[in-house]
Amino acid sequence: MAAATHPQPRAAPRRHLPYGRRIELTRRGTTFVREAQGPPGAPTLLLLHGWVASGGLNWFQVFEPLAERFNVVAPDMRGHARGLRSHRIFRLADCADDCAATLLELDTGPVIAVGYSMGGPVAQLLWRRHRDLVDGMVLCATSAGFIPHPLMRRSYQTAMLAVTSLARAAATPSAIVPALPWIGFGSSSNLPAWAADEMRRHYWRMIVEAGHSLSTYHAPWIRDIDVPTAVLCTTHDRGVSPSLQLATADAIRGARVHLVADGHIACASSRFAEPLVTACLEVADRVR
Repeated sequence: MAAATHPQPRAAPRRHLPYGRRIELTRRGTTFVREAQGPPGAPTLLLLHGWVASGGLNWFQVFEPLAERFNVVAPDMRGHARGLRSHRIFRLADCADDCAATLLELDTGPVIAVGYSMGGPVAQLLWRRHRDLVDGMVLCATSAGFIPHPLMRRSYQTAMLAVTSLARAAATPSAIVPALPWIGFGSSSNLPAWAADEMRRHYWRMIVEAGHSLSTYHAPWIRDIDVPTAVLCTTHDRGVSPSLQLATADAIRGARVHLVADGHIACASSRFAEPLVTACLEVADRVR
């Protein structure tokens, strides 16, 4: 295991996020992607953000250090910020298929999928559904299943189904926002202005459905993953238990663990860049 890092106060966002652009995905809709160009011939990272975040919000601390060694692609996933909108109910598998369509549109070739929290299941599903597009994975603050106990899972799913029904019936998105659990963020009124602006772009019906989809996610096939994988375990995490993160690492043959002494929004700290870059380089070396 890699040495643990130490938490520090949350830093302000970097001034220059990579410019984003809208991309039309055939028979799917329009999505939004931020890209950072790395050195010639560098591997490509696909950065997959967490629930209630966005490509910019989740990864603002790491675009610049990652782009020193990699090409970087960071989409907003469906329902989140400027991501794809759909009348269909939110499914993590659809997010994985959106990402596959995005990679084909950008002609990136195979990538290292870097998934944070909700992005972890999307990375896993991308490997399962589009194996030819995934050379490696880096899983951060995530798991192959978030509520392992069946009784707890059923109770949470029942609650999320009720909120999902409210979301679909609500006349306006703002009517359902108070019902959401603001995992890791606290009150939206406490967010920095730039982050609050990013979150105001969410399609809240789909955000709620994403929460329900996460509660049902379970990947017994995780042991079949056959690409180089690193796991960044956030050891102070109250959103995704460190024991679940480590169990996921144990289930993936050859996965290497990097400990990060921080909580579920470790990505908001400038200190997160160092262990993430280290993990991505380690996976890239094994891909070669």
